[in-house]
Amino acid sequence: MLCLRQVCLFTLRRYQARTLCSDLLLSQISGCTHEDEVFSLVGRNKARLSEKHVGIALNMLWQLQKKRPFLLRTSDYVRNHSQFLTLCILAENKVEHMEDEVIVDTLYSILRLNVEDHVSLAKVLVAEAWERLERQVLLSLPALSKFALCLYKQQRHFSPLIGQVAHIVDMKLDSIQDIRILSVLMVSISNVITESFRDRLLHKAEQLLEEKDEVHFNYARRILQFLQNVKLRYHPLLEKCNRIFLESASHLDIHCISHIFGLYEQLGFDNAEFRLIAKQLLSETIDDYYDPETFAKLFFALGPMAGSKVRERLLVTAAHMAEEFSSHQVLMILKTMQKMKCRDSHLLKKMASVLHKHLDSYHVLQLIQLTQYLVVLHCQDRELFAKLKMLLLGYLKSSVIPADTAAIIRVLAMLPSFQAEEMIINKAAAVLPQCRLHHLNSIATALVKWNHHGQLHWQNSSELCAKLLQKLNDCGFQRLQKANNLNLLLEELTHVNGEWFEEVLNEETMAMCQHLIDQITWTNVLPLSFFLIKSDHRCPALFDKIASVTVANIDKILPSEIYFILFLFSALNYDPPDNEEFFKSCIQHLTSNLSHLESYHLVLLGHVLAMAGYFPPVLITTIFNVSFLSKLDAQLKVLPDTVKQRVHSSLMKLNRAVCLECPEFHIPWFHGPYCQSVFHNSTSRINPQRQHIHRMMTEILGGSHYSRTSVLTPYYYEIDFECVLDVNKKPLSCMVQNIPLDGVGRIHLRHDIKDEGRKALPPGAQRIALEFLDSKAFSKDNSRHLKGEPAVKKRHLEMLGYRVVQIPHFEWNSMVLSTKGEQLEYLRQQLYGIQ
Repeated sequence: MLCLRQVCLFTLRRYQARTLCSDLLLSQISGCTHEDEVFSLVGRNKARLSEKHVGIALNMLWQLQKKRPFLLRTSDYVRNHSQFLTLCILAENKVEHMEDEVIVDTLYSILRLNVEDHVSLAKVLVAEAWERLERQVLLSLPALSKFALCLYKQQRHFSPLIGQVAHIVDMKLDSIQDIRILSVLMVSISNVITESFRDRLLHKAEQLLEEKDEVHFNYARRILQFLQNVKLRYHPLLEKCNRIFLESASHLDIHCISHIFGLYEQLGFDNAEFRLIAKQLLSETIDDYYDPETFAKLFFALGPMAGSKVRERLLVTAAHMAEEFSSHQVLMILKTMQKMKCRDSHLLKKMASVLHKHLDSYHVLQLIQLTQYLVVLHCQDRELFAKLKMLLLGYLKSSVIPADTAAIIRVLAMLPSFQAEEMIINKAAAVLPQCRLHHLNSIATALVKWNHHGQLHWQNSSELCAKLLQKLNDCGFQRLQKANNLNLLLEELTHVNGEWFEEVLNEETMAMCQHLIDQITWTNVLPLSFFLIKSDHRCPALFDKIASVTVANIDKILPSEIYFILFLFSALNYDPPDNEEFFKSCIQHLTSNLSHLESYHLVLLGHVLAMAGYFPPVLITTIFNVSFLSKLDAQLKVLPDTVKQRVHSSLMKLNRAVCLECPEFHIPWFHGPYCQSVFHNSTSRINPQRQHIHRMMTEILGGSHYSRTSVLTPYYYEIDFECVLDVNKKPLSCMVQNIPLDGVGRIHLRHDIKDEGRKALPPGAQRIALEFLDSKAFSKDNSRHLKGEPAVKKRHLEMLGYRVVQIPHFEWNSMVLSTKGEQLEYLRQQLYGIQ
């Protein structure tokens, strides 16, 4: 008995000594400050390393790399070290004894050290974790989220294992209280979830973001990534994430900023305040980005916002660094140049030169993007275009995906001097029945262009092209007739535009939208409004439904989305049955949420409401305020040129409308210099039809001095013709008032342009503004209804004292006025007000 007791005590002391020794080794590994120290400990203690030691050692190797700046990391050195291989073998042998967290941490560490997915250790770790999931052992949420992230990094986006993770998240969603864990899981399972599960995840994310006072910007960035993965532009979360970025601005580096801009671009979201902060941060540190990767990101993020000096520095540096850019970085630079509308010939030549060595590394969608950028930027490298053509044709021959086929055909049509081959027509014909509407539109646009420019040269090419266009039309009609879901139809219509669709399918599409009118809800009034704005058609049934749904669900529709709905009604000059209630509801919703809208959004809203004759006092006084206008000026400097021009124009038109229609606001007219610069820079000329009308006016009035062409009125409206008739309907000479605006007599500026002390007309005399209205002044349906802008112009000219005569193109060009005599009589009746 005594001997047995001694044996047991010896064994216990030996175990305790070993444990203490092992704990000491664990502490030593955890205290390492360099990878070589870890490897040294591993080499000296191979026989004593437990599964915990191995896991800690591999994790420590990643933590040491993580502390270094990206460019100073030495992952290659670590992976190629002999002791790293030892650790991997030990880990593989001990994986069954590892705790859940150790398995996940080990897998995460080796993936972050860029170990290939196919390495046996990675496979064994994934298999063990999967087995534990099936046994419902691996249930810790932190471990689950980290494991899901590993699977996502391995691009197992659609694997059954990800589906199993999603199932666990579905069951445990209510218990998740950590936004970090949730954001990782959301991104990881985004490709295998249902729409209802997606909505639950969004609601949970909103809830957690609201509850937390401080949220790390990386968690917000992951939520944006989730939205991009599920192709959803969900504004409440976008706004919350943007607020987190603004609050964390001082912690954002170039990698974060460029990633955020990329996600915003894909989600169709923009924020001027974030742009301003990003511009300031990047401009202050512009000299710190000297390697190709970070510079390419800087060019992408800062280029479109940069002032002239910074822009020039970016272009010079990009040209100097061109040879070092990877294929992806070249694509990023060219994409940004297109956004900047930069056709710097030196940089473009450099990029084209570098592209020759990268072309074979691009996949088909990148080649399509690349070709588009080069064409838009007017690249002159014929050899490069020849190589692109051969690569694209090669992809086209093997393509079996309708979307890819249509995209290749679309971009081939963009190539300069491209001669279409019969193979392209045959390939297009083969995929037509499987094509969506925007794919059909791409193919049709290419065919029409090739046929019009004589780029089809084989025998019977015109006949074959005509047959294919007819088949295209039939496929388009068939696809529309099969539509039974308005949301899916609107999704297809988002990317459709051009003459083919307008001429062939527009009316059929309107009819189908009316057929699906009961499916219009507050969730799809915005895309439906987008389509109707783009189509330029007045469809009373659809407009009335949009108005009623908007009023009934006004609190569910975002203020920024209300603008597009209002624009639809104002731009197409349509009043729904309950017009007052509709505009009142929209205005009340907007004025209650002014603080949630950006400065330039308020200007656009003010203009669109003014078109409809509404001037909410709180909106007008907010806009025409010195501090607001200063803030607006700062924001406009970082917005894209197209947005900037639209906002400038809208502010001018709103200023004019308020001065004319609401003098009680006492808002001064301050857009004279802006208008003068616009007219100085314009290139319009009087077209032949207007010249013809002017000759007839001269004949009717008795001389050219009785009328003026292209006249600028007070508040800078340009009118086609102006004349003055006295009380007896006799013309008065206008020549004393003519002042050429541009020195060549193209546009005449009145002495009284500011409406100060206008020269009084004789008693009973009338100042007449005669306008020829072309097709752009009317909606494209058969209603011949005047659109909003020309209707407002008529209203304002009448306020300025004109009698406005509008000559619609469909009357002037009708068979009724087919002779000169009939046109003269018609014009005489219009000028003299004869009914």
